Amino acid sequence: MSQAEIGLIGLGVMGSNLALNIAEKGNKIAVFNRTVDATRRFYAEAGALKDQIVPCETIQEFVAAIRPPRPIIIMIKAGDPVDQQMEALKPHLAKGDIMIDAGNANFRDTMRRFDALKDPGLTFIGMGVSGGEEGARHGPSIMVGGTEESYRRVEKVLTSIAAKYDSDPCVAWLGENGAGHFVKTIHNGIEYADMQMIAEIYGILRDGLKMSAQEIGEVFGAWNKGRLNSYLIEITEKVLKAADPLTGNPIVDMILDKAGQKGTGKWSVIEAQNMGVPATAIEAAVAARSISSAKGEREAAEKILGLPPVGEIRVTDRDAFIKDLENALLAAKVGAYAQGFAVMPAASNEFGWNLPMPTIAKIWRAGCIIRSQFLDEITTAFTKAPDAANLIVTPAFAAMVKETDGALRRVVSTAVLGGLPVPALASALGYFDSYRRGRGTANVIQAQRDFFGAHGFDRIDGADSHHGPWGSGLSA
Repeated sequence: MSQAEIGLIGLGVMGSNLALNIAEKGNKIAVFNRTVDATRRFYAEAGALKDQIVPCETIQEFVAAIRPPRPIIIMIKAGDPVDQQMEALKPHLAKGDIMIDAGNANFRDTMRRFDALKDPGLTFIGMGVSGGEEGARHGPSIMVGGTEESYRRVEKVLTSIAAKYDSDPCVAWLGENGAGHFVKTIHNGIEYADMQMIAEIYGILRDGLKMSAQEIGEVFGAWNKGRLNSYLIEITEKVLKAADPLTGNPIVDMILDKAGQKGTGKWSVIEAQNMGVPATAIEAAVAARSISSAKGEREAAEKILGLPPVGEIRVTDRDAFIKDLENALLAAKVGAYAQGFAVMPAASNEFGWNLPMPTIAKIWRAGCIIRSQFLDEITTAFTKAPDAANLIVTPAFAAMVKETDGALRRVVSTAVLGGLPVPALASALGYFDSYRRGRGTANVIQAQRDFFGAHGFDRIDGADSHHGPWGSGLSA
C-alpha cells in the first residue's frame, strides 16, 4: 500500500474537517487520535473518502504510514498539549521530518518550538488556519511560517485544500518560525474589531432607532450588496433573521449578551503595544468583550447608576441616518484594517520576516472569517504602494477616509449623545483624527516629562534641548 502524503493528529471538529478536506482533494492522509475510538469512528464515517485515509491506532503505525520527510499536522488544544504531543512524536521521527501546529498558537510559542527542534534535525511549521469548521472542511485561508524548504514539502497539499479567490489559492509561505501564527493573530485582532463595530451599529439600530431584529437584518442584507460586502455582514443578516425554534422569537434576542474570547485578540493588542504601534480599535474591541463578560457587574451598575437620561435617538431623516451608519461602519473598518496592517511590518522588522503585505491581503480574500470585497482593494493598494507607511495614506484609501469619516463623526456623536456605547467606532475616529494631525499635543507631555528632570525634549527650532526642571534655565 502506498504511503500517505501527510499525517494529522487530533480528530476533533477542526481536525476531522481538515482531514476530510485533504482526502477529498486527492491526497492520501494518515490520521491518529489519542483515543482509538475517535479514530475508528472518523474512519467509519468517512464514506467515499475511506480509500484516501489511513487510520492508525499507535504512534509507530502512524509515523510509518507517512512518506518521508514526514509532514505531521497537530490539530489539538493550544498550549501544553502541543508540547506534550511533540515530545511523544520526537522519538519516532527522522531527520527532516516536519511537525505542523495548525492551532491558534501564540507565535512566541511557535518560535520557541521551531528553535527547539533544530538540534534533533527536525523542523517545525506554525500554520495559521482561518475559516472555522466550514473553512477547514471546504477551503480555509492558510498562513505558513517555517523554513521555505519545509513549506515546499507541503505546498502541493496546502494549495489543493486552500480556499480559492478567482482561482488563486489562499495560502502562502510568509517567513521563518512564527511568521504564520503572528499573521493569524493579527487577522484575529482585526476580526475582533470588525465584529465589535458591527455589534455597535446593531446596538444603534436596536436601541437608538428601536428597530426589530428582522428589520436590522434587512439593513445588513442591503449593505452586503454594496461596499460592505463580506462574510461577517452576510452572517449578521442571517443570524438577525433567524428564529428561535423553541419560542419563535428572533434567536439573537434569546442569546445572552456575553461574548467569549480565546486569547488571540488579546495577543494582537499585546504585540501592537510591544511594537509601539497604535491599534486602538482592536484594543477597544478586546476590552468590550471583557466588559461584556462581566454581566452581573453590569446589571448591578445599571441599578446603581441608571442609564444615561436619554433614550431613543431622534433623527429627522431616518434613511439618511442609516446611510450614515453604513458609511461609518466602512470608515471604522478601514481604521481597524489599517491598524492591523501597520502592526505587521513592525513585527516583520523586529523578527526579520519580510512579511509581504499584498500577499497577506490576497490570502485573506477567501476562506477566512474577515474575507470581504474590501480585501481585494487592500491587495491593490499595497501592490501599488508596498512600502506605504499606513493603509490610509494610499490613494484609494485616503479617498475612502475623506468620503466616509464625516459619517463616522456624525454617528459617534449621535450615539454618545444618545447614551449608546460605541467604543470601537469612537476609537477608529480618534485614530483618524490623531494620525492626520501634523501638530498634536504631545509637546505638553514632553514638557511634563522634562519637568520631572528625567528627560530632555526636541525643540521645533532645532536648538539644543533643555534638560531638567524649569528652574534650570527656563522661566516659569
